[in-house]
Formats: sequence, structure tokens, C-alpha cells
Amino acid sequence: MHFRKLRFGVAFLAVTVALGCSHVPGERAPGPSTIASDTSAATDPKLRKTAPTSKITAPARPAGTAPSLAGRPAALPPASEEECEIDDDADRANGAEGSLSQALALCQQAQRAWQRGDLDHAIGLLDDAYALILEVDTGNDPLLIQEKEDLRYTISKRILEIYSSRRVAVNGERNAIPVIINPHVQSEIDSFTTGRERDFFREAYRRSGKYRPKIEAALKEAGLPVELAWLPLIESGYKVNALSPARALGLWQFIPSTGYRYNLNRDGYIDERMDPEKATRGAIDYLRELHDMFGDWSTVLAAYNCGENRVMRTIQSQNINYLDDFWDLYERLPRETARYVPRFLATLHIVGSPETYGLDDIVLEPELEFETVSVPKQVELRSIAQVTGIDAGLLRELNAELRQGVLPENGYELRVPLGDAARVAAKINETPDFRPRKVQVVPHKVRKGESLASLARRYGSDEKSIRQANNLRGPAALTPGRTLRIPLVDCPPDPPTAAAAANGAGPVKRPVVEHVVRRGDSLYNIAQRYNTSVQEIQRQNQLKGTEITLGQRLTMPPAAPQRAQGPAPKPRPTVYAVRPGDTLHGIARSHNMSLEQLLALNNLSPRSKIQPGQK
Repeated sequence: MHFRKLRFGVAFLAVTVALGCSHVPGERAPGPSTIASDTSAATDPKLRKTAPTSKITAPARPAGTAPSLAGRPAALPPASEEECEIDDDADRANGAEGSLSQALALCQQAQRAWQRGDLDHAIGLLDDAYALILEVDTGNDPLLIQEKEDLRYTISKRILEIYSSRRVAVNGERNAIPVIINPHVQSEIDSFTTGRERDFFREAYRRSGKYRPKIEAALKEAGLPVELAWLPLIESGYKVNALSPARALGLWQFIPSTGYRYNLNRDGYIDERMDPEKATRGAIDYLRELHDMFGDWSTVLAAYNCGENRVMRTIQSQNINYLDDFWDLYERLPRETARYVPRFLATLHIVGSPETYGLDDIVLEPELEFETVSVPKQVELRSIAQVTGIDAGLLRELNAELRQGVLPENGYELRVPLGDAARVAAKINETPDFRPRKVQVVPHKVRKGESLASLARRYGSDEKSIRQANNLRGPAALTPGRTLRIPLVDCPPDPPTAAAAANGAGPVKRPVVEHVVRRGDSLYNIAQRYNTSVQEIQRQNQLKGTEITLGQRLTMPPAAPQRAQGPAPKPRPTVYAVRPGDTLHGIARSHNMSLEQLLALNNLSPRSKIQPGQK
């Protein structure tokens, strides 16, 4: 038995999208509810002469909306068990009032048909009622306009309830995922074990040891299948900071809007989508909601990947009354989603028998164990690492939700390795407070042939910062003549003078200097530049190897202490002639000084323009 094609399809969709549906997805719709009409309309003689003398049932209107069916009789006797005939008076009535009365009676007939279980007939009657009110010309009569709109609402809401009562999927067990094998699943098994994704799968499988035990425990507590703990393997490869082109982030790959929907907050300091425990709670809530909606775990996984609305539309396009199996949808889903479910099932096959697929040589990484410490002030993770001796990388991993490696301003529950809480609590007062770095911005007029990469190299900035400062999207070429805001890398402050001791003697401490790694940098040339050694830089920054990345901030170790010999003579300024292509920032950097110093010496501002030959 198939749904009757509605004549008012486009109009119905517009109404239902605007109004939504109060039915809880996945649960059988409740029986029809009864609505009493507006009592104010009972005394209106104009409506009294044509209104049918029968009681109309309709779904309850949500709180805060317009009064239901204004102008209808207040107290109508209940309908008989037989099929209600349209009132003779209403049949004979002319114009809008008669049409609306007929539509009301059709709604009543639809109600009785629904109660009998004749859903197709109920849909057909509501179809006729909707077509009838579309032809009503209400003119400027506000009462008729209100009644027409209320009828449109009632009919649309009732159709939604009938559709929901038919269910879009059969009920499934919350603790059962059918692990089938078919050519689609076998193809993904081959890709993961012997194909181009073999290395990805092996590394993701190794990382799973860090997070899967806690995820399984949370799933058990929620009454969901523990096999879902393998879902992050195909979502993110078990990387807490995995970011997709669609801006989905974290183990469970929440986009920002879905993250907010499941209480995963984000601000300048924190993005809870990267917190494994918080994101897992959000994913459990989302998966439970999808299972209530679809009932079949394979379909739930498809909806998790491409969204419940896309899957719902695909289901409704089928010539079936309900969905028995995900594979009924397979050919109609987007390619990525169609592969998603076979990839998950392939994962379950592989991890269920790792020795069969050559994974028995992989040692899973140990579970991340931690305890928490209340930190009342704003500090950087690397500062805590330096003071306590805890590995900075491990601190970042345990507190992955910290976007910039900086604790929020109003206190934070810091995760530290198991057994280190007391040491961190004792040392936290010695940790320097975080001081936001001052961002300098200079204007640049784009010239022909320039790119974000060339501008980033020229100014010692980076492409991401330039994009963000100018709201640039996509890889489009820069337009010559456009003025861009270029954020500059922080310059280290000038060292203090040597007159620290009253007698002109005593050690002079070098201030903490930070170096931001640029293209072409290596630990060796950085050490040469700062008159130190590779080993000292590694020790200062707790680096285990020599690998560094663009944009990484390295703290330079202090140079060997010198004995102060009294105030040094003030150096004479150097005169420099501006060359084509020079910038103020570039000149300052080449002369080992800050931009502020250069501007002050030459009475310039950051927006000042310089010309070739200028001194």
C-alpha cells in the first residue's frame, strides 16, 4: 500500500518546513488529540449560520502560536461512528464560508479514517480539504483570513502525524549491529588491508588504544552497541584535532552547528569538539536520537555521515511504506555516504579478527590516563611544562580542547598525567601569567603576480593569518590594487641595559626570547642566529628530535652570562637607503630591531609609505 501523491505537495512542504513537527522521531505517533474551538467564534452569527454541527478533532497547536481555528463553533457534539456526511447547509453555502466549512468536515472524516487505521483514505481526505481551502477567496476579512491559515496549519500538522505513525524505518535493537559481508564491504576490507589505505588503517588502529576503552565504557552505560567505538576510526583516524574540508572537527567530526546542538561549546580558547570525552557524550546523544528516528543501525550511520534530512528525503523517494534495510537506499545516497557504512562494517570485520588481516603485530598505544588540577589563573601549557618538567606534547594531548594552548581566563580543570597532580598544584603559582601577544598589522597594496604565499614570506607572516585578517576564502588569486591587512609576527623586546648593579658589576640576564619558525629554518641555523646550540634549544623546548614546523614558537635559551662593565655607549644610528620592494617590517627585521623602534627613530607610523631612495 503506497502513499497517495498529494496535489498540494509544494505548498504542504513549505508549511511543514516552517512549522516543524512535535512528534518524537522513531516513536509511534500518539492517537489523534481533540482540540476545542475558540469560544469567541460561537457567538458570531455569520459563522453560526454555516458552521457544521459536529466536533472537529485536530492536533494541538504548539504554545505561543496563533489561536486555533478562530471563528469555529465552541461546543460541538461528538461525531458518530459512521462516516460523517458534509452538512447539507454547508453544501448549499456559497463563497468562502461554505468552502471553509466543507474543509472542516473533510478534516473530521480524515480523523475518523485515521482512527480506523485507513491511513491512505485519511491522507486523501486531507488532500481534498487542502485543495478546497486553496481556492478560498477571503478578501480583506480578517476573521476568514485567520480561519483559512489555521486550517492550513491543522491539515499540514495532521499529515505529518499520519506520516510519522507509518514509521520511516522498522524498529531495531539498540545493541545489535548486523555485521554482514557483501561485495561493497569486501571492497573496503581490501582497501584497508592490502590497498592504498593500509597505512592509514594501521596507524588509526594503533591510536585507537588511547581513546577506545573510555568510549566503549560510555556506550555501555548509554545502552548502545560497543561496536560504535570503532566509528572514530573511519571518521577521524582517532585524531582529536582532525579537521575536514567541511570544517568537521575532532574524533567524532562534528561541524560547528551540530556541535552546538549537542552542547559542544567553542570560543577563542576552547573547542570542545576536540575533547574526546565531551565529544563522545555528544555523539552518543546524536546516535541515540538517530536510532529513535530510523531504527536501523546501518541507516543511522548513513544519517550520521550525511545528515538525517538527506536520508529522510531518500527514504521518502522510495516506493515503499517503510525501510527494512539500509541497502534499499545504497544506490541513491551520495557516494561518500554509500561507502561510509561498508567502511564501518569492514572495520568491524578486520578488528574482530586482527590476525586474519595481518594486524596482530601492531601494539596499541596505551590508554590516556589522567587526573585534574584546578588552575585559577590564565597560563600557557608550555609554561606549565617548563615549570613542572611534564612533557609539553603530553599536556597538549590531554587538554586537546585548548585551541591555542592557553587556559581560559576564569579558571580551568587542567588534565595532567596520572600521579602529577600534586606536583602541578605545588608549582602553579610559579608559572607566569599569560600575556597576550600584541599583533601588529600593516597595510599592503597588492601588485600583479603576488600571492598569499609570497606576502607571507615577505612579511614573515603566514597565509592563514592573512586570510583571517582580510576575510579571504578559497584559493582565488589576489586582485592587484587591493589593500590587504598584513598581521606581523611578534618582534622580541629589546634587552634591558646593563646598569643593573649599583657598582656597575653583576650578571646581566637576557630576557626570554621567542623565535617563530619560518620557511627554511632548521635548529642548526636558529642556534647560529641566537648564539646557542641545537642541544640547548632542544632542552629548552623539550624537543625529542630536530623536526620543527612552520609557525612553531621556540623559546631561545639565554646566552652565557656576561659581566656588566657599566652603561654601554649609545650606538649611532645607521642610515639606510630604501630599495625597491622594501617594507618597514622587512627593514626592521634585517637590522635586528623592532618595528616600533624603526618607526620612532624616523618619526613614522605603521601606515607610513616609503619610497625607493628614501633614507
